[in-house]
Amino acid sequence: MVSPQLRREAVVVMRSEVAVSERRACGLIEIHRRTYRYVPRPEDPRLRVRLRELAAERRRFGYRRLTRMLVREGWKANHKRVYRLYVEEKLSLRRKRGRRRRAGSRLMLPPRPTQPDHLWTMDFASDAFTSGRKFRTFNLMDGFTREALEIEPDTSLPGARVVRVLEGLKQQGRKPEVIVIDNGPEFVSQVVDQWAYENGVQLHFITPGRPMENGYIESFNGKFRDECLNENWFFDLADARRKIAEWKADYNHVRPHSALGYKTPMEFAASWKAGFYIAGLGQGASNQAVTKLLLGNAQPIVRRCPRDERGHFLWPIFTVKRAGSTRCSHQRWTN
Repeated sequence: MVSPQLRREAVVVMRSEVAVSERRACGLIEIHRRTYRYVPRPEDPRLRVRLRELAAERRRFGYRRLTRMLVREGWKANHKRVYRLYVEEKLSLRRKRGRRRRAGSRLMLPPRPTQPDHLWTMDFASDAFTSGRKFRTFNLMDGFTREALEIEPDTSLPGARVVRVLEGLKQQGRKPEVIVIDNGPEFVSQVVDQWAYENGVQLHFITPGRPMENGYIESFNGKFRDECLNENWFFDLADARRKIAEWKADYNHVRPHSALGYKTPMEFAASWKAGFYIAGLGQGASNQAVTKLLLGNAQPIVRRCPRDERGHFLWPIFTVKRAGSTRCSHQRWTN
């Protein structure tokens, strides 16, 4: 495919060497006359400089997240312009090509989360201090809001330490319905099983050798390693805890998440909560109660699901038409 710039140059050459009109030349080259007459607007060099600065600060961010960061700062730039500058500055990331594996049969997958604290997922990651001594981190996240609930680094993390972290979150009013975990010795321990039984939490163990069944935490671990572990030197345990806590706060409050419509986990949780707690309805409200409150005596005409920039579903919307009215209103479905 020939680019518009090359087509404009071809029209210029044709008009200079052959006595044809602009209309005729554009028709032969198959370019619209508005495109031929288009004069690019002058580019703000500060945008290019700021893009380089952000890419240097967040080396594992692609152009889409960098676009969202620029928009937050007030820059007038869409993703197409940022992508062009991103390519011109040679800021593209090198992607690792995964090896091909034999397809297997589809097994039982964990339930899809529908609200905060519905499904948690946890796993371990490992790294080393500058002295060479190994340490591990216990990573725990909410599968619905993608919030990093806890990242606990230490040189030893047995099952009792896992229970202590879960109990601390319980004291803060957070408790899941389901926890998706692998078959590691810490998770199959008796203390974890006893805590889950006493608190009515279902433990969903993935199939051994199939980490893709725990995709939420595997995706989180990849971001955690790319953006934190691989980007920092850790001198001791206190230094690791400080830097990891700073990254966790940045992940929850600053970093845009593509699966959440490029919102941060805390922004997404706040917007979901604002849509759910309507007129005093709490977590005990049923779908029928929310529907009755939103629709009243109206009947839903269309139920549609909006998508974000990457085509992911956000939340269903009811388009309703109330009795005696010719106007339609859009109400958010909140569960």
